[in-house]
Amino acid sequence: MKKLTIRTLGFILGGCLLWGCSNSKKIEPQRYLALGDSYTIGESVAATERWPVQLADTLSALGIPVESPQIIARTGWTTDELQTALESSALNPPYDWVSLLIGVNNQYRGRTVSSFEPEFQALLEQAIEWSGNRPERVFVVSIPDWGAMPFAAGRDRSQIAQEIDAYNQATQRICQNFNVHWIDITPISRQLETHPEWIASDGLHPSGEQYAAWVNQIFPWIKNAFDE
Repeated sequence: MKKLTIRTLGFILGGCLLWGCSNSKKIEPQRYLALGDSYTIGESVAATERWPVQLADTLSALGIPVESPQIIARTGWTTDELQTALESSALNPPYDWVSLLIGVNNQYRGRTVSSFEPEFQALLEQAIEWSGNRPERVFVVSIPDWGAMPFAAGRDRSQIAQEIDAYNQATQRICQNFNVHWIDITPISRQLETHPEWIASDGLHPSGEQYAAWVNQIFPWIKNAFDE
């Protein structure tokens, strides 16, 4: 089993209390593809603290074995840049789970939501295809609010929040159209006054502790999919 962080172990303990750590059904190792940008690749945190890795570790400890995630993400990528990268990436579908978190750099560069929507939808349609055309195995994570970070000092935080909300409303609506689960972690990203430890050393990206809070939001949904 992969080495788990202390914070992830805390979530696993909670999961064990809720569901039990034993599993009566034999589950084949799950293959997981994570698509995104700096948030998915875990800028400024150790590889073990990336949220897709923490999610895989948590699920494995709960009796749902997940292979090391295949992560296709890079700091600074917009939707079109992720699309370009995917065209030359070595993929081996179908995957048991596919996640998508993208859009913050579109917003940061001042692109409109209307230009973002068709590019995001194209990526989501690909994600569904790579899951073996199982939209119930695809999930989208909302865009966190970088305006709440120290990096944004002196900027119009209210405007940033409004723009992030508009992007998230678009992704949520598109997910609903395709019956894909949308997970809202944006409120977590705005709780930094009470959780200063959720800020990475660069003052812009989430820390491993914040990513663990994201995982706590995500993994019950996947766990419940196996309990139904």
